[in-house]
Amino acid sequence: MLEEELIQLVRKIQQQRCEKQHIELKKAAGGAPTRLYSTLSSFSNQHNGGTIIFGVDEGQGFAVSGVYDAQDLQKKVSEQANQMEPTVRPLFTVATIEEKVVVSAEIAECDISLKPCFYKGAGRLRGSYVRVGESDQAMSEFEVYGYEAYRQRIYEDLRPADGATRADFEGDRLTEYMIKLRRVKPNLVNVGEERLLETQGMTKGGVPTIAGLLMLGSYPQQFFPQMSITAVVVQGKNIGDVGQRGERFVDNKRFEGTISQMLDGALQFVQRHLKVKTIIGDDGQRADEAEYPIKAVREILLNALIHRDYSIHTQDSPIRVVMFDDRLELENPGGLYGRLTLETLGTVPADVRNPFLAGALAVMMEVENRFSGIPTIRAEMKRAHLGEPVFTDRGGIFKVVFYNQPVFADGISNIEEEIIRYCKSPRTREELASHFGFESVGYFLSEYVMPLVERGRLRMTLPEKPKSKFQRWYS
Repeated sequence: MLEEELIQLVRKIQQQRCEKQHIELKKAAGGAPTRLYSTLSSFSNQHNGGTIIFGVDEGQGFAVSGVYDAQDLQKKVSEQANQMEPTVRPLFTVATIEEKVVVSAEIAECDISLKPCFYKGAGRLRGSYVRVGESDQAMSEFEVYGYEAYRQRIYEDLRPADGATRADFEGDRLTEYMIKLRRVKPNLVNVGEERLLETQGMTKGGVPTIAGLLMLGSYPQQFFPQMSITAVVVQGKNIGDVGQRGERFVDNKRFEGTISQMLDGALQFVQRHLKVKTIIGDDGQRADEAEYPIKAVREILLNALIHRDYSIHTQDSPIRVVMFDDRLELENPGGLYGRLTLETLGTVPADVRNPFLAGALAVMMEVENRFSGIPTIRAEMKRAHLGEPVFTDRGGIFKVVFYNQPVFADGISNIEEEIIRYCKSPRTREELASHFGFESVGYFLSEYVMPLVERGRLRMTLPEKPKSKFQRWYS
C-alpha cells in the first residue's frame, strides 16, 4: 500500500477502535515481536490475506506508539517469514504519524495448491492457523486434511466400505441405475455391469464404495451409521428453550437410507413443520404461503448431501437441520472445498468434492446444473420477500441460515433488523452471538455487529474500550 493509504488505515482503526479479520496490531515500541508465526500462517491461509500494523498500541486506546527501528523491524519480520512453509514474502510500507514511525506488513494469500501455510518449527499439523474474527486459531486436523485432499485429489466418495459386498446393493435400484446410465451415456451400452460400476465409482476392486452405497445400497448406514440427516424442531429461538410443559423438542427425527431417501424424508419433515400464512390477493383470491420456499429448502438439503465431507474425520457427523421460531439452520460436515469462498459462492463453478456421487445423482435423479443451487436458493428467498440466506464456513462446518422475517423497506436485511431490535436493551457480545446462533463470537461481531456500528445503527456503551469485557451494544 502507499504511505498515505497506511496513514488513512491507522486513522480508521483509531476511529473504530478494533482489530478486524484482516488487520492485526502490534506495539513494537521496545523491539520486534518474536512470535508472529500464527498470524503469518492465518493471513496466508485466509482469502485476500491480511495486514500486520506495527506501532499502534491497542492497550493504550489505539494510540500511535511508533516502532523502535523500522529497518531492523522489517529484517526481523522477514526472518520469521522465512521460517514458514511456503515462505511468506511480506510487502512493507513505512509512514510517519504524529512524528512517530509506523510500519505495515501486507501478507498475501498463498495459492491453494500450497495451503496450508505453516510454521516449519511446529510442523504442518501444529503450525497451521486460521483467522477467526480478530484472533488466530490453530487449524484442526480435519481442516489441514481438507487442503491435502484437494491438493492430492483424494475423493472420499471412492472409499470402499469395509465388509460390504455387491449383495449390499438393492436389486431394483441397481437395475434402474444401469438402465438410466446406459441411456445417458450410450457409449457405455456394450460395457459389462461390473466394469460399469468400477468406471462410475460405485465399486472399487469389486467392493461397494461410499458413493455406491449411498446411491444403490439397501441400507448404507449399516456401514456408516452417522451418514444421515438429523432434524429437530425446538421451542423458541435458542437450543434449551422449553415450552409450557417443559418440552425442549417439538419433533426430533433421524433420516437414513440412500441419498434420495434421506432427501425425501428430511424434506417432508420440514414441510410438515412449516408455518403457513394465507395471503389474499388484489383479486380477492386466497393463497397459502409457506414460511420458507420449499424449493430453497430442497436445494440446501441436496447440496449438503452432495457436497458434505465423507472422510473418516467427519463420517460420524450427520447433517443437522434445526427449525427455530425465527429461522431454519442447516449444518453440513465439511467446509467449502477447493477454491470456493463465501464471496464467490454461487457466482463461479465450484470444485466438486465428491465427483462420482454427483455424477451418479445426475443419472438417477436428473440433478442438472449443479452449480445453480446457490443462485436458485437466493432467487427463491427473494421471491418470497425474505432476506438473503446467511452462509458461514468455519471449523470444518458449512452452515446455512434462513430467516423467516421479510426484508425491510429501508434495505436493512432481516438479520440486521433483528440485531437492531434485539439491542433495544444493551447486549454483551456473548448474548448477541448466542441469541443468533453463532459459535464464533469474534466472527459474528466483525461480520454483523461492527458494520452496524460503522453505519450508525448500533452504538457501544464503552466506545473508548471496545474490547472491554463490560462492553455492550445498543440501538
